[in-house]
Amino acid sequence: MEVVEVDEKELKAAGATRFSDGRHGIRIHGWDIETRKRSILNSSTRELWEKKLETCHLPEMVFGESCLTLKHVKSGATVHFNAFDALIGWKKEALPPVEVPAAAKWKFRCNPSEQVILDYDYTFTTLYCGSETIAKDADKQGGEVSKEACNLHWEDCKEKLDVVALASKEPILFYDEVVLYEDELADNGVSLLTVKVLRVDGVLMRLRDTRMHCTFENNVNPIILRESCWREATFTALAAKGYPSEAGAYNDPSIISQRLPVVMNKSQKLKVSSDV
Repeated sequence: MEVVEVDEKELKAAGATRFSDGRHGIRIHGWDIETRKRSILNSSTRELWEKKLETCHLPEMVFGESCLTLKHVKSGATVHFNAFDALIGWKKEALPPVEVPAAAKWKFRCNPSEQVILDYDYTFTTLYCGSETIAKDADKQGGEVSKEACNLHWEDCKEKLDVVALASKEPILFYDEVVLYEDELADNGVSLLTVKVLRVDGVLMRLRDTRMHCTFENNVNPIILRESCWREATFTALAAKGYPSEAGAYNDPSIISQRLPVVMNKSQKLKVSSDV
């Protein structure tokens, strides 16, 4: 993961402060931005997840307690990213399995005599773009913190992310990367959910990118813009365009995004009201 040095003077000048309670993140202009990184699921929790998700297939490494949380402090409106909800999205979409060369299927076997039937999306592709909740303040709930059924609603819109503004050389006040789950697809590629990239060596390249942007001009009732872009192509199609067909040439998501055709692009906005 890229290491970004944060200048404390720039942090203070921007009106941001680090958490003082041991959490990893910052508070800035009415928002708490927090990341949490934990170890992979233990066997008992993994079995519980399999039961809840009604599947015997999970990624090799699931970081069940890792998450990214964006909380508007005044309203309690919270957007967060976690592995369980992402896997719910995988189950819901239920894509057909990506075909792999017949000679490679043996790598999916648990024992030498096992017949491999790939009848599920073993790449764990998900339509997940984040979860929303409203966390009520403990003082207003008699000392108890509750998370109500979410009534936040994303609206489809025509606005796009301001790429020029995002590319400006403003100081980085906080940077982190949280892996939610990862699978090496029995040495046939990699599936990595940081809401970034997925690859199946020699067969398919699939990139599902979700970006969110919120300006700090309105701290009371901010608007979050979310843009989701799905790109996909086979290695055969890439080679036909003159691009490399070796998987190692596509380790950088920025390169992938330039070469894969767009199959879906959607913009949405979320209006956060302090009266929720």
